[in-house]
Amino acid sequence: MDVATSSERRWLQWARRQAAAYLAAAAGRDDGWAASAVAAVRVVVCFAAMMVTTAAWAVVMLLLLPWPCERIRQGNLYGHVTGRMLLWILGNPIKVEGLEHLNTRGIFICNHASPLDIFLVMWLAPAGTVGIAKKEIIWYPLFGQLYVLANHLRIDRSNPAAAIQSMKEVARAVVKNNLSLILFPEGTRSKNGRLLPFKKGFVHAALQTRLPIVPMVVTDTHLAWRNGSLRVRPAPLTVKILPPVRTDGWEEERINEYVEMVRSLYIDNLPDSQKPIEALATGKDD
Repeated sequence: MDVATSSERRWLQWARRQAAAYLAAAAGRDDGWAASAVAAVRVVVCFAAMMVTTAAWAVVMLLLLPWPCERIRQGNLYGHVTGRMLLWILGNPIKVEGLEHLNTRGIFICNHASPLDIFLVMWLAPAGTVGIAKKEIIWYPLFGQLYVLANHLRIDRSNPAAAIQSMKEVARAVVKNNLSLILFPEGTRSKNGRLLPFKKGFVHAALQTRLPIVPMVVTDTHLAWRNGSLRVRPAPLTVKILPPVRTDGWEEERINEYVEMVRSLYIDNLPDSQKPIEALATGKDD
């Protein structure tokens, strides 16, 4: 009798721990096997849903092959639908500030610390915005082919001179077709969430188009989807869209100055956990 009672108590304690783990997963905490199971299901559903919408829009893009600008706008619609749907499936609460700054043509830039950043810019990019990415994106299954079909742009980052020339060609296409541009100025994803140095491409594009630069500051995506992990935690995310930075008076001789000026806006608006180490050291010295 005592043995049976002891076994029942152990089972009851185990059941309570697993129930608590499941509730923790639903609440966004990531301890226990149940949280891992919920996260795994979310990721599987997320990619299955993405495959469905990507395949559907690929058909639309093929039908619109003669109309490249319309394919860009359909690509934006795909991003609005798919990006928001994927974020909803993954369960990340999102706070967006400064949406009014998206009501203008511009060069939209965003820091990059997680694949979730891509979903966010897909969702938030205004209609008529063309993306720019490394040329290897075409090899990403389904998504890469749709990216090309949507008439978005690619550059060869392995050759700096060719990359600058590509940016000038991109700028001419943006001006000619009355488009906006969106890109990640760091050029690659941060492995630890801290802001990386900015490439000069977005400034070259601004000098050619004279469009304002609209910084999009994303925080905590690196905590939700950690580097090297397939597990997505439903951590809260924040997107702060800063006021446009006018570029109509910019001069080519001051490119480096403009790069650092725009990067400083990110440093000012990111939490300490995402600021570059040198910025924290400078702050302590001050």
